[in-house]
Amino acid sequence: MIVGCGPAGIFTALELSEKSDLSILMFEKGLDIRDRKCPALTSGFCSKQCKPCNLLNGWGGAGAFSDGKLILSPDVGGWLTDYVPREELENLVKYVDTFYRKFGVPDKIYGGDGDFIEDIRRRAVLAGLNFIPMTLRHMGTDKANSVLEAARRYLNKRVEVKFRTEVAKVLVENGKSVGVETSDGEVYRAKYVVLAPGRSGAEWLQREARRFQLGLENNPIDLGVRVEVPAAVMEPLTNALYEPKFQFYSKSFDDMVRVFCVCPQGEVITEIYDDVLTVNGQSYSEKKTDNTNFAVLVSVSFTEPFKEPIAYGKYIARLANIIGGGVIIQRLGDLKNGRRSTEDRINRSIVKPTLKNATPGDLSFVLPYRYLTDILEMLEALDKLTPGVFSNHTLLYGVEVKFYSARIKLDRNLETDIKNLYVAGDGAGITRGLMQASVSGVIVARSILAREGIKTDT
Repeated sequence: MIVGCGPAGIFTALELSEKSDLSILMFEKGLDIRDRKCPALTSGFCSKQCKPCNLLNGWGGAGAFSDGKLILSPDVGGWLTDYVPREELENLVKYVDTFYRKFGVPDKIYGGDGDFIEDIRRRAVLAGLNFIPMTLRHMGTDKANSVLEAARRYLNKRVEVKFRTEVAKVLVENGKSVGVETSDGEVYRAKYVVLAPGRSGAEWLQREARRFQLGLENNPIDLGVRVEVPAAVMEPLTNALYEPKFQFYSKSFDDMVRVFCVCPQGEVITEIYDDVLTVNGQSYSEKKTDNTNFAVLVSVSFTEPFKEPIAYGKYIARLANIIGGGVIIQRLGDLKNGRRSTEDRINRSIVKPTLKNATPGDLSFVLPYRYLTDILEMLEALDKLTPGVFSNHTLLYGVEVKFYSARIKLDRNLETDIKNLYVAGDGAGITRGLMQASVSGVIVARSILAREGIKTDT
């Protein structure tokens, strides 16, 4: 049984169905890929009427409406090197990449120009930034959808999928997983259970881990804003790298701040986690805007007795929703001058917002001083590398939160202390991107195959 039909769940099913005749049942609380529609993507307004949110739930998980980046560098997009050797992870990435290409991912690779990479690295150091080189393929939100549809068709007759079915709890007997119970009270039994609920299911997974007293380790909390600038400002980087990644340690607090999820000529969108509205970004392979957006996230690791990273992130996001009635937008110049943005000031900005229903306001009433200071210092450093980022016209949307669950104690096969109970993907706090989430599913599947005495090509 596989709980969740995001990349981790899909690739667990792909590997198992390719290499065995095991019976596979998948549970997904959302809809099938062809039925997933997000009203906010067309109207610009999230009514919070989709239960659960179609943007985050359903076949393909949140990745179905993501920017569709497949990062081919093993050191980016998760923490799987904590479980498998780097060389093995490299081979797994290549293996998963062949599947994605078979399903229609474009062949073009970004980030392979060595001379350009070295020049950016040198200039980044002078600006106080750590440049993280990587290679990637880009699908775009539209192409990602069709790729996931191809995967769905491929698995259609190989696995059984129960949509609109929410798993309430895992069933364990004598220290071994034996199945699951749904929210409707239905019980399903199986020899192996794989939990891959994605970020939207991270809180549930954390509760189940505590119920069984599984070891938990807090991941850093990633909290910040979505930044929007004219596309021309970022083009020297995005044309060659597509997604440039930079880290910065703030001068005031020595916090790690990072640029994440760059969407060249893309648009800012909303996401809803339970009752909390947050922001994200996406870009398409065909449709283009005049702007580029990216997240600036502050990563802070809390210590004992703190145990609720998701609750903390939701608290900050909920505060923005209370003050702004949803997402808040603010000109960088207004934030620097200590005043709220107004509709008139937004209209006079050089950068025209791609998210139309954000409320002009003041992010200093939402984000703690420490976070705002870190973000401003990062943007000022980035401006030395790409002039125009620290402009008064730059737009900031708040808040953006990455809900990574506390990481469950796992062995190298991603198996918990409960025999035959595995976890995979972003919801487990071990990955944070399409590629590593997919790879985690393959790792789990190969462990199950080995336990069944089935040899693989590893």
